[in-house]
Amino acid sequence: MPLQIGAPDMAFPKLNMASYWVYFVGGVTMLASFFVPGGAANSGWTSYTPLSDIATTGQTFWLLGMVCLITSSLLGAVNFITTIMQLRAQGLTFMRLPFFVWGQFVTAFLLLLAFPPLEAAGVMQLMDRVAHTSFFLPSGLVVSGQKLAVSGGGSPLLWQHLFWFLAHPEVYVLILPAMGIVAEIIANNTRKPLWGYKSLVYSVIFLGFMSFIVWAHHMFLTGMGTAISAFFQTTTMIISIPSVIIVTALVISLWGGSIRFTTPMLFAIGFLPMFGIGGLTGLPLGLATTDIPLHDTYYVIGHFHYVVAPGTILALFGGIYYWFPKVTGRKMNDVLGKLHFWGTIICMNFIFMPMFIQGLAGVSRRLYDGGQQYAHAQGTLHWNVVMSVAAWVLGVVQILFFVNVFYSMRKGRTVNDNPWEATTLDWSATQSPPPHGNFATVPVVYRGPYEYSVPGETGDFSPQNRPV
Repeated sequence: MPLQIGAPDMAFPKLNMASYWVYFVGGVTMLASFFVPGGAANSGWTSYTPLSDIATTGQTFWLLGMVCLITSSLLGAVNFITTIMQLRAQGLTFMRLPFFVWGQFVTAFLLLLAFPPLEAAGVMQLMDRVAHTSFFLPSGLVVSGQKLAVSGGGSPLLWQHLFWFLAHPEVYVLILPAMGIVAEIIANNTRKPLWGYKSLVYSVIFLGFMSFIVWAHHMFLTGMGTAISAFFQTTTMIISIPSVIIVTALVISLWGGSIRFTTPMLFAIGFLPMFGIGGLTGLPLGLATTDIPLHDTYYVIGHFHYVVAPGTILALFGGIYYWFPKVTGRKMNDVLGKLHFWGTIICMNFIFMPMFIQGLAGVSRRLYDGGQQYAHAQGTLHWNVVMSVAAWVLGVVQILFFVNVFYSMRKGRTVNDNPWEATTLDWSATQSPPPHGNFATVPVVYRGPYEYSVPGETGDFSPQNRPV
């Protein structure tokens, strides 16, 4: 991001390092929980109360780690927002920002506004555990046949509201940077501007705003009432609109392009249908009528992972292949990269597509035996073997990626400063890898971020720092 906006560094370098060290402490704290009596946290990733309030000591370590990790993200969010607002190069107006920077900008606001409620909730749960408060513990709670000696009066549903108020924006924290990466790669490899750049920008801003008022679609089964359910159903349907606009604009950007099927481009193209499947399968979960039978089944896992796993991970791999020459001055091996892509995308579909079949059959998630106790699941149990084999093969395929990374760092083909012939400042205005301070001379921006194949220009790309 600093390279794309022409900044010599982040606005607060020391805050950047503080963010890392707080993150490190949080990670070590969580890992340390494996060595305490009773083992690590065992209340699931959602840490629902009251189970998490009475869990083993590992849950306390988990909460301490979460507080540190959230603090780390907040520090990073402040740094990102300030850097983008204050350190843009001369001439780099907001409507000349690369779409990746817009994705990071909105993501930083999501982190800044959505994480504090979860941090407060984490502290409250920690107080329930160590100071015997009752923020989330109801009165008359019976555990193992014995009434729990607490003051009571707390609400387990309060935790769900605070948790999901973060956990839904968190999905977009993962997806928006991924969309930004895909947009950069598609524009570069189609050799034409992104279709509907302003529509993309307004959509990503609207998406960020709407992500704060859809959280309770995770809670239709809590009996919140038909009126409030109707509100969250409506907002959930509305939030699908900007996502559709973004994916549609990226697909239309392929139309008429002189597409180069490089390794990063394969991952970017793979992102589009996988994210599309994830989004479409989420619509039934946004309506209370269909969510009630599908809630907590394998259908939910299939939907979520089609959005987050193929979506985010494919974009992340594409970004690594795309910016690897900027980091090292060398290009990754294309043959290994393409084998890695095809192995990854095929295995991901074999893992997650059968989950829809099992979910529609009514197989619940989090079953220790994979559903063997259910009579209605018997016809779908063979998919467990398919998914397991695909997951193992997917893990093996990633070895190709790590071999490629470490081999290319030493033996990869040396490339020039702008091997992709890109227009943005990270490629056109500095060396690969960049010098101290990022730029030998301070860049000045004269044009938009994706001026490819401009009539009358020499060559098929016009860098942002080339005078008009």
